[in-house]
Amino acid sequence: MKNTGIVLSGGGARGIAHLGALQALEDLDISVSHLSGTSAGAIAAVLYAAGNTPVEIMEIFKESSYFGLSHLLLNKGGMFDLEALRELLEKHIPFKNLEDLPITVFVAATDLSANRSVIFSSGRIVDVVLASACIPFIFEPIRFQGRQWIDGGILNNFPVEPLLQHCNCVIGSHVNRLDAEIPPSRRKIHILERSFHMAISASVYEKSSSCSVFLDPPGLSAYGMFDVKKAQAIFDIGYNHCMLHSGELAPLMHPTPKIYIS
Repeated sequence: MKNTGIVLSGGGARGIAHLGALQALEDLDISVSHLSGTSAGAIAAVLYAAGNTPVEIMEIFKESSYFGLSHLLLNKGGMFDLEALRELLEKHIPFKNLEDLPITVFVAATDLSANRSVIFSSGRIVDVVLASACIPFIFEPIRFQGRQWIDGGILNNFPVEPLLQHCNCVIGSHVNRLDAEIPPSRRKIHILERSFHMAISASVYEKSSSCSVFLDPPGLSAYGMFDVKKAQAIFDIGYNHCMLHSGELAPLMHPTPKIYIS
């Protein structure tokens, strides 16, 4: 039996490009049996595994204050509140635990207490995904299992490892490609974000060689992690780039059954 997995990197609103890729796979009649994601990729993975379509998830992203920095609410500690993301997950996912999802999902989070990356395949969806999407300096660390947790992308922004153990074919979807030149920015959040992706890009590309097909669409560096107003444009970039790789993906397409008329 051929199992096809897809790994979804973090990237904030750029994670909407993952949804475009998932839509392209559906249009190419390619079924995904396993998903692995971190941060925005983890959010997309659990929503998709719960039965939401890529277009529906894009609309969910657009409505969520998690993906629109200007709409976030400060908590008492002076950092932004993840309550909106919790409500989003509880509203759109009718399952309690990762192991209950119809499609197998792995979620990467960073254990701040032990300085290590942890990949979850079980446990409460809300706790695990909030931990995976807890961006440092913006959100206060999530506490569960007696530990502090932050964004999974800090130590593993491309959690392909569990898919290699379970899948014959692995598709990589990376939405943080560093284009050679981007317009200069004075916004601290943009400078911090680009610096972070410069620091981790080498490890991502090292792991990309383990993928059967690696999707790394250009042009996304023009969009910030909170540019949710550009959702359709980001979605289209992911969709069109995946379609460009349809030749490489052809072996994964389900053959059209032959009908014989006697």
